[in-house]
Amino acid sequence: MTVYGTRPEAIKVAPVIKALEGDDRFESVVVSTGQHREMLEQVNKRFGIEPDHDMGLMKPGQSLNELVSRAIQGLDPIIEEEHPDVIISQGDTSTAMVAALAGFHRGVKIVHLEAGLRTGNIFSPFPEEANRKIIGQIASLHLAPTEQSKENLRRENFRSKDIVVTGNTVIDALLTAKEWDVAFDDARLQTLQDSDQKVVLVTTHRRENLDAMAEIGGAVQDLAKTYPDFVFALPLHLNPKVRDAVLPEVESLPNVIITDPLPYDQFTALLNRAYLVLTDSGGVQEEAPSLGKPVLVMRENTERPEAVVAGTVKLVGTDRDRIVAEAKNLLDQEAAYEAMANAVNPYGDGKAAVRAIAAIAELTGEGSRVEDFIPTLG
Repeated sequence: MTVYGTRPEAIKVAPVIKALEGDDRFESVVVSTGQHREMLEQVNKRFGIEPDHDMGLMKPGQSLNELVSRAIQGLDPIIEEEHPDVIISQGDTSTAMVAALAGFHRGVKIVHLEAGLRTGNIFSPFPEEANRKIIGQIASLHLAPTEQSKENLRRENFRSKDIVVTGNTVIDALLTAKEWDVAFDDARLQTLQDSDQKVVLVTTHRRENLDAMAEIGGAVQDLAKTYPDFVFALPLHLNPKVRDAVLPEVESLPNVIITDPLPYDQFTALLNRAYLVLTDSGGVQEEAPSLGKPVLVMRENTERPEAVVAGTVKLVGTDRDRIVAEAKNLLDQEAAYEAMANAVNPYGDGKAAVRAIAAIAELTGEGSRVEDFIPTLG
């Protein structure tokens, strides 16, 4: 049984679900909690996934505690009905934590997909850092995306034999998605796609950055005014707190395109079109380096240090002046840009789902695992 509820989860479990569907050793049961319903359905449709159970948990204004309590109450009877041997819990969302906990309470083996990410700060990102540590404590199998993630788990005394380095399934999904023929719903983006203008893609939504959203918006304003020949594309989160902070800084600028969150296929096409990426997203930190796009991460820390080490990602925090200075360095200095733009991919080779299924087969006595993922750098 695979349980997920947000768009990032859906993207990362899609390759695993499709691999399970094509493997006669397994019966795949798909459960959507609907934590991000509209954005979730876009991904399901694109990858051809139809959940067997749709819990529809999202409602306006609910607290984390309300979401968690409703999720565990809704998921328990589904687990009782389906009697899964394994529950796959992806990442670090509230849905992922609930799926693992509910399954553990029912004696089900928990497989943690994308295990071992750590910042070392239990409050950042919140509540994700706590969620992934909780899942780790009750998982039978840890599918770590990188060797660094495995080492994080080993430092917490998890057994090496319970850890498999798979690479990240987001790269499996990305390599599929970048081949899709995509038309943008927004005419401005379609015109941009067909032009030769350089694009700076900006995404920001993290809960811990809410107090800094005006700084981020101000940085985009400064950059848009400094580089009028560039187009700054902002698929902006629907959270009113994000919009109220960012929009006043940028909405009147002629070279800024503001849209609602884009469907996965359109976002991937825009990411592939971008020259530079400014983001606080975890997933974008993984995807953009795979496409050779320099990334400035507007956070104080990251649970994905591999691309920082590889040189394709740089942490710049949320200070307006620093964001501007770091972006200007890349936009003005060709050597600095080229140093980051090398398509170094520390996160995967498109075969993470294959390794994940093999490890699950070993866990259930249906097969044996294959060799771990080893990135080729440089």
